[in-house]
This record gives sequence, C-alpha cells and structure tokens, in this order.
Amino acid sequence: MPSSSSSSAANSPPIRVFPDMPDTPAVTPARPAALERDMGNAVRALAMDAVQKANSGHPGMPMGMAEIALALWDRHYKHNPADPHWPDRDRFVLSNGHGSMLQYALLHLSGYDLPIEEIINFRQMHSRTPGHPEVGVTPGVETTTGPLGQGFANAVGMALAEKLLAAQFNRPEATIVDHHTYVFVGDGCLMEGISHEAASLAGVWQLDKLIALYDDNGISIDGEVRHWFADDTAQRFRAYGWNVIGPVDGHDVAAVDAALATAKGSGGGPSLIICRTVIGKGSPNRAGSERAHGEALGEAEIAATRAHIGWNHSPFVVPPAVYAAWDARPRGARMQAEWTRRLAHYEVRHPQEAAEFKRRMRGELPAHFAAAVQAAVRAAVDKKETVATRKASQLALEALAEAVPEMIGGSADLTGSNLTQWSKAGSLRTVNGLQPGRHINFGVREFGMSAIANGLALHGGFLPFVGTFLTFADYGRNALRMAALMKQRVAFVFTHDSIGLGEDGPTHQSVEQASSLRLIPNMDVWRPCDTVESIAAWAAAIERRDGPTSLLFSRQAVPFLRTATDLEAIRRGAYVFSEAPGGAGKARAVIIATGSEVPLAVQAQQQLAGQGVAVRVVSMPSTTVFDRQSVQYKAAVLPEGVPRVAVEAGVTDLWWKYVRGTGAVLGVDRYGESAPAAAVYRHFGLTAENLAAVVSQVIGR
Repeated sequence: MPSSSSSSAANSPPIRVFPDMPDTPAVTPARPAALERDMGNAVRALAMDAVQKANSGHPGMPMGMAEIALALWDRHYKHNPADPHWPDRDRFVLSNGHGSMLQYALLHLSGYDLPIEEIINFRQMHSRTPGHPEVGVTPGVETTTGPLGQGFANAVGMALAEKLLAAQFNRPEATIVDHHTYVFVGDGCLMEGISHEAASLAGVWQLDKLIALYDDNGISIDGEVRHWFADDTAQRFRAYGWNVIGPVDGHDVAAVDAALATAKGSGGGPSLIICRTVIGKGSPNRAGSERAHGEALGEAEIAATRAHIGWNHSPFVVPPAVYAAWDARPRGARMQAEWTRRLAHYEVRHPQEAAEFKRRMRGELPAHFAAAVQAAVRAAVDKKETVATRKASQLALEALAEAVPEMIGGSADLTGSNLTQWSKAGSLRTVNGLQPGRHINFGVREFGMSAIANGLALHGGFLPFVGTFLTFADYGRNALRMAALMKQRVAFVFTHDSIGLGEDGPTHQSVEQASSLRLIPNMDVWRPCDTVESIAAWAAAIERRDGPTSLLFSRQAVPFLRTATDLEAIRRGAYVFSEAPGGAGKARAVIIATGSEVPLAVQAQQQLAGQGVAVRVVSMPSTTVFDRQSVQYKAAVLPEGVPRVAVEAGVTDLWWKYVRGTGAVLGVDRYGESAPAAAVYRHFGLTAENLAAVVSQVIGR
C-alpha cells in the first residue's frame, strides 16, 4: 500500500498548507454492504494475523470493535493521514490500548505512514507497532495507552483543550478550532478509578465534543465481568452529566453511525455510546470467551475464522478494492484544504490572534519570556524575602504565567495550600456558560488531574501544571510515569515536601517521595531553596520540551541567604551556593544540600569556619539535571578528593552516589512524627550543630 512520508516524532510540526481543493463533507455515505463487510474483516484479519505471527497480543478487542471503528473512521472521523499534526484534526484515543492492532490496522488501511511491513513486525524490536500504542513512535497515535483508564482521562484533557482554544480564538466569521475527541473504552477502563475522576470532571466542564464509545462485551481476562463489574454504567454516566446513547449493536455499522450522529448533535455535555459487542467476533470457537482476549488464536482457529467470515486471502494480504475504500487521504486533504482557507481568512481579519495560535500550536515560547525570567530574578534578589518556597513558587507564577498565556493549571482541592493560583488567572467555570479562566479546580482527584494534564499537553496549545501535596504523588504516580514516557511538557507541583510540614505527622510527611520521583526516567525534579531557585525551576519546566518536571516546595519559611546569583549555574542543577572561606582550594569538605536544608548547610558552614574548618556549600536543587552535566562541570562543583556530606529531610539512599564511600548522608530513613516542624527537625538530628559534627567526623576531626 502506498504511504505518506509524514512522521509523528517531530516535537514542533509546522502547520501545513494544502492546495486549494473543493469542499467535502466530513461524513462519508454508506457503502455497499459487501464492501463494508470486507472493510471490517480486513481489520479482523490484520489483527489476528499480526498477533499470531508475534505469538503475543490481544486479538479479541480489535475483532470485536471492527464495525465500531469502521463507522467512526469511515463516516465521521476528521483526519488527514498525510499530515498527522493538522491542528484541527479530530483526536482519537484507544484507551483500551491492549487492543493496539485495531489502531494499527486503521492507520495502515486509511493511509498513514505505516506500511504492511510494520504490521508484520507487530511487537518486534524497533518496529512502529509496539505492544501498546506509543505517541511519537507511530504516526497518527495521539497518546500512549495501555494502563487502563488513562487514555480516557487523556481524552478529557484533549477535549478541554479544544473547548478552551475555541473560546479564545474562534470568531463569528472565522472558526479555526472545531474538532471532536473520540475515545474507545472497555470494561477495564471503566473499572479503573481514574475513569470516575475524569468522567465527573468532563460532565462538569460540559465537554460536548467528547464522545466515548464503550466496548460492552462483558469479558475481561478473568472471564465474565458480571461477577465483579455489575455497575449500571448508563446511569453512572448520566449522573456525571453525560448524554448516554444505547445500548446499540456494536456490529451494526449503520446503528453505530446513527449513534455517532446523535452524539455529535447532542450538546450540553459529553456523550457515551454503549456498544454491545462479542469479543473475538468471527472466531467460531473463541468468540465471546476470555480465550479471545489476550492470546493468539492459533493457526487452526485462524483458518476456521477465515472460512467463517468469508475472508479468502493469505495472511497480511488486503485486496486493492478494500484498500481503496479505506484510503482517507483524498478526503482528508480536502478537509484540511478547507480549514487552510478558513485560517487564511482568519489571518487577514485577525493577524495577531492567528500568529498567537500558530505559535502556541508549535509549542514555542513568547519572544519576551527570557526577559520575564530575568526581571523576576532581579525582583527576588531586591526583596530578599524569607518565605516558604511554595510562596516563592506563587511569586514565580505571578511573573512568568502572565508572560506565557498558554500556561494553565490548578490543584486537587488544595489551591490555598499549593498556591497554584496567581492574581490574574481567573477560574475555569462552566455552570453559567464557559468562563475560560486559567486556574482549574480539579477537586480531590490527583490521578485524574494528572492524566488530564497529560491530555492538555498532548493536544497542543497549552502548557499545563497541576498541584497537590508531595505525599499524594503516589495517587497520580502512573500518570507522572506516563508523562515521562511520552515526553510531555507538564509541570507537577508538589508542596509540603518534607517533615517540615510538622503537625500533620507521618501520613503527610513525604520522606520517600522526592527520591522516588527522581527514579522516574526522564522526569526532572527540582527542590528549590529560595525564590531565585524557584524562578529558575519554573523557567526550566516551562522551557523543557522533551519531558515533564516535578517541582517540590516547602510549607515552612526558608531564609533568603543568597549573596550571589548565577542563573545559568542554577539551571545546571547544582552549583556553589557559598564558597569555602579562603577560596575553592581551601575547602576541606563539601556539604551538598537541597531545598529547605540549604540554610542548615550554610549555618553549619559558619559554625565550622569558627572552628577553623573551611567548607564549601553546594546547592543541588535538581539531581536529575545535574546528572546530565559534563564531567568537567561536575568536578568543578564537587571536586575529587574532597570529602562530601549530603543533607536532605528525606530518605538517604539516593545521596550516596554523590558522597561515595568516604562521605556521609544526613537524612530521615523512617516515617516522621507529629509535632511542630522545628521539633521534628531536632528529633531527627537535622540541625546545623549535628550537620557540623557529621562533617567533622568525616574529615577526621
């Protein structure tokens, strides 16, 4: 099959302009029944053949959802396979991502740059058809799915992005943002708690261009779900404020087509289409059974299935007529050309808005952002405020969020504690019509909040951030992991970052969380010590285009002790905060500190200086960023042969890679205590006096 040359791997795809072509409707008329049957069976055959060749995968869902996919992709889905990054394309999310061969078959058949060789190499090393769909690997895949329910939440974020961009940029005479978000979900997605969190918010936000199609086949890996999943799903979603359509016969293309048309015209809220299906449809001996779910059918059963569905073609062979029917490129090019004309008309009437829309969709920061960062740092140095770093974070937001209008974020019912709102943000409200503020009240929904933020980032046009207490990072952990895996530009704000929150006690004192976040590959973690480092951390998170950032802030006030400010040094993750008396060559030890423990290090340095011991203090706000620096820079900050002592109000294991065997680590390797912060610090020996004593012991005094 011919293929285009586009790729979804580019970080900042340009807005492509297609030649002027006649208008075409988004909806394709019904095709002859025999051709539609073959189109659906092409999906079934590719799925069962690819899984069989790999001897790994999930054939049942693609076989059961073939007609649902046909109704959507052939009659409603607005996309252009030649340009997977077209800004006004519909978004499609396969939340039940274990059935990845459904999406790969659709992408291949409709004309994306996914040739048959990639289908044959399903689940093989370095193929573009990995076990679960991965954004940036396969053209046309909008998000990485597999952890059930998260794709559904991503879709909520995408639909929210569309709604807010439309409110900001559309004009009565020129609409440039007008697309739907479609998400396929299965029983597993709806059993996961995240689906409750995300569905509730989607209803509150009245996301009327979000349409979920539920594969209601009654089967999961363990068998018939009626024994453990007896929810009234229709009533549940109606209670969330969704339009519920069905049940419909998920194997009747016309019925699913009609349900989609109804959903697109419903308005007032998102829509759930309940589609009754048979898992493994077409397989004579596996259909309707858990045996069709997660294992290859076997050669004999595939042969029986071919005969049963009337598919008389060899493995991985699709007739030209079926390819031609599935090919979405001509129609996609016409739809994109029509949008390009609208965008050109919009540019004439609204040139500034058009330029801003293009900039945001490219993911580029405003030209004046660097100047805003410098101005914020100068103001912080002038004020020299002793504040909690969570307040320093809010001061950074005040300065930087106004310079970056695509920034949007909020908190899981902790706005007044996380300080994630700034004075001009405004709050997102939809009760009396859309009020598109930039602060979002997510309610107590850490997991859903984090995955929705991923969806906002994936859609484009926004730079999302979300906040909660650090100890609740575990509630959203897998969404943080997915942000890192997908290399998405999301900032996760975590306040109350240590035993320093005091009286709330060990349930809230997150001794292990900072280190655990640093273990996530591709997650940058910052724990600043003052306003200047907080601004630098926020700037780094905003500028980063290849992954997420976790920002950790204190509840308690931290004194401003800075005597010099080298923003570029801070941006490298670690730097000399306070040089040893007499200069670098005089240091007998290096104290490495982070966050609220930097003042302890400075106080210990002063005490040791009084005893005639010169010590260098290194602030290491980001171990992850520092680890990427050159060997030469690392040696300049942490000179070889000089003993090192690290201090952080958390678990100690991570810090041994910096101090090595000749040093020491002062931290907390057990859960905390309920008491005022100062008392808890004393209890665990996190005092300047004890730190100085540890340094003395290390250098043999």
